[in-house]
Amino acid sequence: MSLAEKLGQLQQFAWTGDTGPGQGQAAQVRDMARAGRLGSVLNVYGAALTNELQRVAVEESRLGIPLVFGLDVVHGFLTTFPIPLAQAASFDTGVAERDTEVSAREARSSGVHWVFSPMMDVARDPRWGRISESFGEDPYLTAVFAAAKVRGYQGPDGAAIPPGKVAACAKHFAAYGAVEGGREYNTVDLSESRLRAVHLPPFRAAVDAGAATVMAAFTAMNGVPAHGDRRALTGVLKDGWGFSGPVVSDWTGVAELVAHGFAADARDAARLALGAGVDMEMVSTCFADHAERLLADGRLARERLDDAVARVLRLKFRLGLFERPYCDGHGEVTISSAGDRRAARRAAGRCMVLLKNDGLLPLVGGRSIALVGPFAESQDLHGAWAGPGAGRFPAVTVAQGVREAAGGAEVVCARGVDPEGRDVSGVPAAVAAVEAADAAVVVVGEPSHLSGEGGSRSDLGLPGAQDALVAAVAATGRPFAVVLVCGRPLALGPWLDAASAVLVAWHPGAEGGRAVADVLFGDVDPSGRLPVSFPRVTGQVPVHYDHESTGRPCEPGRSNPRYGSRYLDLENGPRFAFGHGLSYTTFRYGEPSLDVPAVSAEEIRAGATVEASVRVTNTGEREGDEVVQLYVHDRVASLVQPVRRLRGFRRITLPVGGSTTVRFTLGADDLGFWTNAAGGEFLVEPGETDVYLGGGSSAPGRCTLTVT
Repeated sequence: MSLAEKLGQLQQFAWTGDTGPGQGQAAQVRDMARAGRLGSVLNVYGAALTNELQRVAVEESRLGIPLVFGLDVVHGFLTTFPIPLAQAASFDTGVAERDTEVSAREARSSGVHWVFSPMMDVARDPRWGRISESFGEDPYLTAVFAAAKVRGYQGPDGAAIPPGKVAACAKHFAAYGAVEGGREYNTVDLSESRLRAVHLPPFRAAVDAGAATVMAAFTAMNGVPAHGDRRALTGVLKDGWGFSGPVVSDWTGVAELVAHGFAADARDAARLALGAGVDMEMVSTCFADHAERLLADGRLARERLDDAVARVLRLKFRLGLFERPYCDGHGEVTISSAGDRRAARRAAGRCMVLLKNDGLLPLVGGRSIALVGPFAESQDLHGAWAGPGAGRFPAVTVAQGVREAAGGAEVVCARGVDPEGRDVSGVPAAVAAVEAADAAVVVVGEPSHLSGEGGSRSDLGLPGAQDALVAAVAATGRPFAVVLVCGRPLALGPWLDAASAVLVAWHPGAEGGRAVADVLFGDVDPSGRLPVSFPRVTGQVPVHYDHESTGRPCEPGRSNPRYGSRYLDLENGPRFAFGHGLSYTTFRYGEPSLDVPAVSAEEIRAGATVEASVRVTNTGEREGDEVVQLYVHDRVASLVQPVRRLRGFRRITLPVGGSTTVRFTLGADDLGFWTNAAGGEFLVEPGETDVYLGGGSSAPGRCTLTVT
């Protein structure tokens, strides 16, 4: 390969297609492909178009190296599934795998080879808009779902990615979710132990699952921008974990090293990014413009360039593009199938979380229903980064779903306020509808554009006058349920105490309206659990469940609570904690137990395990799902430990009166911790570890393991 051809493999351009064939940007992409100076195109799909561009690269360039086409396919291509945060609420990796299987099949048939997903940034500040793309605040839950997404996109084979599957991209490396103040693209500052205990495990899980690619973060961590962080990209990811695929920049991320004040100019940015371990440049052209001069000046090693090229070519071989460069135009999926929409509906139902319920839900059929609020008849249920299907196939509204499920009962809809909460002229009509109906459901929340990239918010309350609408409904004195359509946890208003029931539907996707109705009428048991804590007020965040112990914890009965770790004007703890969720039935837990009461630290380090178990019984009047959760707490350690850490979960279905014993295995990863030593040190120390088994992060049932 010539130097120009090598650099071409490292270049990814964005397709806009807005200038027409043979003109402007479209012509540039074709000319670059023809000259062998383009490795990838993003934001392009459609069998005819991708095959046309591929033909230029394969049949008209000197070496015939195929292009790889990439696209943001986050929770659906044509068939929109619930947002990733919602999927994590299912505590069911099958939901994530089903989403990615459908997404991969639809996208690959349309010429897409590479999806920029999963996003596995642990998010503990819900002001950050991209929490909607995350799996929440917990590293263990995030890691499990990240690995499931990778398997669903790529298939079980660790090497070849077969037809009908796509290459996954683990993003954003690393700690993008820890931005200060929840502001997009902001600074990140982390200790070594928190980096390795919280933010790296999901990426390690994705790499171990065979993730084909990794994307660098926009942010600077501890003063070093991710696109120039050799310690992270090369030291940890490539050398430490043995990652052999390409690292792609985020959109113009290489050029932005200049704006960071880390690089003097574009040439310096190319030197720093390539030297750090970035292998492909998205959109900006620092590599293509300056790498030749850097090589000539001895400021870039040819071995590093060749390594980057090899990684890109290896990706294309994994995808089988040299053998099968074109997609089958006759097999292109152009419409969301009935089967896939059923899968999306089932997934959405499993993701919903019932926060409270005084018995109003499930609704009784045959009664008139007032369905009020800005999202009662809204099709804005797809959520951020919904894929091209969101524009082609409108989401089923809550009103449509409720009417289908109501069995001919009267359903009256009244918006009340608009989604931004500005126009309050409809509030009187909404109140009148509630007063005239047998049952009332208020559907409020966030428009999709208020979450996702660039969707940081300083106020986590309902937008505008939506709180006032719910308060007006509450003032009627009639029982009512609230359905929350959202991309993040919200700080709920004073109406919460008056509401008979509150259901978190998230942004539930294409079949969201029917899925909401399934839960409201009891056809689906609401068995989701919170993957992120709901704060009492915005000023309380971050308020994640796995905070470290303090010297003056805020505990009940403290002689002078003023001097505990708390706010003077706020009750301590979140409104609803991680792992919380109710069902339409009830469950009883027995006493947790361990198969052995003690084990030596040496045995654990050598691979020994301990089994924890608990008996669970359905004590209600209907079949239901429970999410059994296991948490650990190291009582005394050489580094202060979180009050609890999730280390296992199991979703089970039990009939009325049914019981089962749920078992978990604990090993070194569960009982040890990372220190702040340079480069990180993982320790398993002697001492006592409390093991909690129950239905949430505050479950009281525990047993104690002694590590000698």
